[in-house]
Amino acid sequence: MCGIVGYTGKKQAAPILLDGLKKLEYRGYDSAGIAVRNASDKIAVVKAKGRLKGLYEKTDGGRAICGTCGIGHTRWATHGEPSELNAHPHYNDERTLFGVHNGIIENFTELKNKLLRKGYSFYSKTDTEIAVKLVDYYYKKWNDPLDALVSFILRARGSYALAVMFDDYPGEIFVARKDSPLIIGVGAEETFLASDVPAILKYTRDVYYVGNMEIARLREGKAEFFDVDKNEIQKELVHITWDEEAAEKGGFKHFMMKEIHEQPRVVQETLNSLVSGGSIDLAQAGLTDEVIRSCGEIRIVACGSAYHVGMVMQYVLEDLARIPVRVEMASEFRYRDPILDGHVLTVVISQSGETADSLAALREAKSRGSATLAIVNVVGSSIAREADMVIYTKAGPEISVATTKAYSAQLIVGYLLAVQFAFVRGKIGAERYAALIGELGTLPEKIGFLLEDKEQIQKYATHIFNNADIFFIGRGVDYAVSMEGSLKLKEISYIHSEAYAAGELKHGTISLVEQGTLVVGVLTQERLIEKMLSNMVEVQSRGANLLALTSMGNYFVEEKTKYVIYLPKTEQCFTASLAVIPLQLLAYYVSVARGLDVDKPRNLAKSVTVE
Repeated sequence: MCGIVGYTGKKQAAPILLDGLKKLEYRGYDSAGIAVRNASDKIAVVKAKGRLKGLYEKTDGGRAICGTCGIGHTRWATHGEPSELNAHPHYNDERTLFGVHNGIIENFTELKNKLLRKGYSFYSKTDTEIAVKLVDYYYKKWNDPLDALVSFILRARGSYALAVMFDDYPGEIFVARKDSPLIIGVGAEETFLASDVPAILKYTRDVYYVGNMEIARLREGKAEFFDVDKNEIQKELVHITWDEEAAEKGGFKHFMMKEIHEQPRVVQETLNSLVSGGSIDLAQAGLTDEVIRSCGEIRIVACGSAYHVGMVMQYVLEDLARIPVRVEMASEFRYRDPILDGHVLTVVISQSGETADSLAALREAKSRGSATLAIVNVVGSSIAREADMVIYTKAGPEISVATTKAYSAQLIVGYLLAVQFAFVRGKIGAERYAALIGELGTLPEKIGFLLEDKEQIQKYATHIFNNADIFFIGRGVDYAVSMEGSLKLKEISYIHSEAYAAGELKHGTISLVEQGTLVVGVLTQERLIEKMLSNMVEVQSRGANLLALTSMGNYFVEEKTKYVIYLPKTEQCFTASLAVIPLQLLAYYVSVARGLDVDKPRNLAKSVTVE
């Protein structure tokens, strides 16, 4: 959830570390720090609470810190309050070993007690200080960094991406990884370390992905990898095709608005990657027709917005392919002893491919004999590597914490799965198959049309940004869209917002509606509009203000509601791709009107790599 950077080479390290940390700000953080080996061959540490600005000021943008080897970190508090003392890097008592860490050490109390018995003291409230001092303990015992890190891996439970610098090894950085993402970039006579690609794109596009339970040793222009038996591992470089410009704002005020406007393109590119000659090709991902026919049930596992994609997929897959589908929160999946076997396909959806709960769910499904399919955006990510089959979305780097384009790209993959399952399993014929694929091809243009009319939503946001409570209601696919619309609003505007299946209102929820409460109704499913309008009239009679989203042609909706947003017509099973766009814009403009940090909402991080 926080960010790690590292550098060793010929250049001054501190400016490079600060630049990398700035590229990782989207991940969420509350403090930052760097450790750099200076000209006198000692390691200097500078930390600051709050935004990176404080660290920039303390170091004159890094220029005041000499040295060509260093590590840096942005912290998102898990153990210990946000403070300069709790900020990384942490160090041993002699200040001869320094480390930064992402993740959570679950047995930190046990390890701390062990170290206390060995004479160690602790200055912070963090599990990271315990991790660093555990490495120190084993280094003093074995006098070898690799042995120290192997012993750490065998003793520490939880998730971690750990980077350490030893006084005895100038110009070198050692890392160990379990479950938390970590990449290493290599250039000419310089090597980079980061927890995500944007941090090093400016310097190199050739990277290694550190595997689970692996150790790496970084030197100038070189990286070596080892398993827990200290056997050297040979890895292939991965070339990153994103350019640095793709991670910049491109003239927009916020990354979120830039990424909202990128949706027509990423939807088109995701379609292009999986559709060729009028047919859907999933065999390239390992999902052959034979696998599709043998599948008796689908489980979709995800978190947050990806879970909402799964909700849409459930409706569409069952409607088109007539196959049982169950959607589950990844954070609960393995705690209820799921019933799985070889006839169940478990689909795991994650933008980063590193979501801790989703990765744990994937492993649980595999251990129970289920085939696994990953839908991810990051090539080489943990979920992508461990799943049996992988479909990559083409969203590119997504910087804003609140996802928009990754959600839309995942939806398109979900539609393609549904259409292909329906066709291969004989639930639709060739004519219907071609028509559905053709309609999917129109979605980028229709999304673009909605973006051209965003000013009306901006105007409406100025009337509602002070609301204390906002509710979203829908039925079927529209309920799934309502869940995403509500999440977008609450996570960046901090307005209390909930989504409800409209038919459930009368079972208690309607008691929350009072004079002036805004209720957003999503009405794209023709057979359900009449029922939805009845639900909206119910809340209107209790003082609610109404906003409706519906398809063009349903102009009679204006008779019941005060404000209506019209969507281009499409196949009703695909309407989520259009209905979500105005809800993303509404959340954005409400947040802007409230003067909030749209891209970095409080308490949230982009990639949730801890449980």
